Amino acid sequence: MLRDLLELVPYLLLFLIVRAAVRGFLADRRRARPVRPPEPIQSGGELKKDPVCGTYVSAAGSFTRSVNGQVIHFCSKECRDRYPQ
Repeated sequence: MLRDLLELVPYLLLFLIVRAAVRGFLADRRRARPVRPPEPIQSGGELKKDPVCGTYVSAAGSFTRSVNGQVIHFCSKECRDRYPQ
């Protein structure tokens, strides 16, 4: 029985070495991905009220839609998409 277990040791060591190599390779690939810098947040300026949720947003940093020639400002894409046309 002990002899059978000792015969498995080289296979176990090979498995552990391969697993460590694969993990190291994948970790290097994760670290190598370029990280996009966050988009700058527009601040200051005139505030506009979002007609969907009532939030006040900066006119410079808002999402807009033109309805009947009037520009309407929204706080997010979701509010813009929910607004009836």
